[in-house]
Amino acid sequence: MTSPAPMQPDQFRERVQSIEAEIGRLIVGQTEVVRLVLIALIADGHVLLEGVPGLGKTLLMRTLARVIDGHFQRVQFTPDLMPADILGTMMLYEDADRGRSFRFEPGPVFTNFLLADEINRATPKTQSALLEAMQEATVTVGKQTYPLPRPFFVVATQNPLEMEGTFPLPEAQLDRFAFKLETGYPTVEELVEIVGRTTGDTVPSPGPVADTQMLLAMQQLAREVPIAVEVLTYGARLLRASHPTDPTAPERVRDYARYGASPRALQAMVLGGKIHALLAGRHHVARSDLRALAAPALRHRIVLNFAGQAEGLHPDLLIADIIRQVAE
Repeated sequence: MTSPAPMQPDQFRERVQSIEAEIGRLIVGQTEVVRLVLIALIADGHVLLEGVPGLGKTLLMRTLARVIDGHFQRVQFTPDLMPADILGTMMLYEDADRGRSFRFEPGPVFTNFLLADEINRATPKTQSALLEAMQEATVTVGKQTYPLPRPFFVVATQNPLEMEGTFPLPEAQLDRFAFKLETGYPTVEELVEIVGRTTGDTVPSPGPVADTQMLLAMQQLAREVPIAVEVLTYGARLLRASHPTDPTAPERVRDYARYGASPRALQAMVLGGKIHALLAGRHHVARSDLRALAAPALRHRIVLNFAGQAEGLHPDLLIADIIRQVAE
């Protein structure tokens, strides 16, 4: 693959705005979710998207792949789905010249944009197969390792855990996702707009405004944004304050959290903060950028104890306490 052409910050902002505008032709509302999905994509991370059925999670991913003109695959996770159904398997072929031979038949994971729909309906064995591919960007079958395409972006949708027939993702596997996003229910005005767009004689059809090479250039530019040691230290202090045993942890974290976030959370905050800064017209990361990405980067990495679960606390409440407690 050839190296992508360098991109300038003004081009970066213009391209993201074009992508968001094109997605907005079909997706009503969910502005913050769309922006954070794009930030995760440019940060070369993956997203766990939680919400009840029917809120447009699948449509968002399909539209994103169309707008960026990348290869898209969707896998519906079910209890009987096997790892080979995602990764691929060795198949026996026969031809006149070579006779019988085994060849690798790639699975749907070999794509640019993968939608893992209702990931928590599959068994842990199948979940872990996908998450290994996400972490390593490779698939190993037998003794052969196959690289995944670049870019490779996974959005896994998840039903709320109180719904029946689900297998909650373990904490170590949740940690593989850069962000966890939650789709809210549309307002009355948004519901009217959704139905108006989808029940008429014409339905908007977004077209490509970018390609995968341009996306790789955006990813490269994002990594080049500088961050001062003081700002990075502030992010590390936010992370430390999520641990109940840390002296700087807020009272509710000490009372209701069992474990805090891992270093991957800080990596997600910093990479996301660099993109957030570029979109704000700045060429350096500020503390406000890290705060803006704290909730999506931390909410699935803070594990509540029994008391927190019994109280029905949302991790975002603890994250808000952390932001207030940690001084700049």
